[in-house]
Amino acid sequence: MKNQRIVLASRPKGEPKQSDFRIEEIDVPAPVDGEVLLRTLYLSLDPYMRGRMSDAKSYAKPVEVGEVMEGGTVAEVISSKHAGLSPGDIVLSYSGWQQYSTASTGLRKLDPSVGPVSTALGVLGMPGMTAYTGLLTIGQPKEGETVCVAAATGPVGSMVGQIAKIKKCRTVGIAGGEEKCRALIEEFGFDVAVDHRSANFAEQLKTACPSGIDVYFENVGGEVWSAVLPLLNDFARVLVCGLIAHYSATELPAGPDRTPDLMMRILRQRLTLRGFIVTDFADQASAFHRDVVQWIKQGQIKYREDIVEGLEAAPEAFIGLLRGKNFGKLVVRVTSEGQSHCAQGEPT
Repeated sequence: MKNQRIVLASRPKGEPKQSDFRIEEIDVPAPVDGEVLLRTLYLSLDPYMRGRMSDAKSYAKPVEVGEVMEGGTVAEVISSKHAGLSPGDIVLSYSGWQQYSTASTGLRKLDPSVGPVSTALGVLGMPGMTAYTGLLTIGQPKEGETVCVAAATGPVGSMVGQIAKIKKCRTVGIAGGEEKCRALIEEFGFDVAVDHRSANFAEQLKTACPSGIDVYFENVGGEVWSAVLPLLNDFARVLVCGLIAHYSATELPAGPDRTPDLMMRILRQRLTLRGFIVTDFADQASAFHRDVVQWIKQGQIKYREDIVEGLEAAPEAFIGLLRGKNFGKLVVRVTSEGQSHCAQGEPT
């Protein structure tokens, strides 16, 4: 058998291009003692991957040119020399952009009865836990407060808004386009939705937040942040989770240095601005899973998945993600579960 994989062909200058990726075929590896051979079912595509394509200093090691692109996966155990896993088991893994891989650690067996296994990459995975831990630990929303979130129809943003509603807050979602804004109200239960593509976006956001903003969950940066900053209340908490508007920037934005104004606001209004990475709160994984599974069962949490077909579609889908083209958690179906079981002679 051959293993199809996608490697980093070159470091992007600005926005990634198709030529920055390369599809390769190599022999499927054989597991050694303590390892399993995995066939990837689903591959998660996430904004943080843009940072891994750069060699700039960051909180994680970059992908080297010629290496497989990193990414979370849901995979089926094909063969096992691992004491705790058997062929047919479905696991959460970190196999990256490839069809087959071997692993001995970093594996978590999934229970398909809880829900579609793809949710381990979204609402019950890293994005969901990012929303849960960040909002509740840093944001600490209180009943009646206004919680505002950017990229609100994404897997993190939509969770932030829904958890804020569970905590009896007023929720304001920022998204791009009429369809997404409509879904924020009708599907995800936000109180107000504001389209950042509108010509008078800043004015609309001010109208949507007549009592200001107490908690802001930042996923975007750029002009969205510029519109939010004047609306922050005294003692507001700002959670910096992502800055997708800047990930492909090649230079600082034009204009005056706004740092002194920001620092003065932080001082005068006693603001809290904190960046975080979901792994900072790894000890909350059990509580997250317990609460979110219950909220889904009760209908308090809804989610969307944006599934594209085939590993070869990953580069184009990822480039689209950085442009805001996805709606919901972006996942690549590398191998269907039915096809994978058939390959093992099991019923579908």
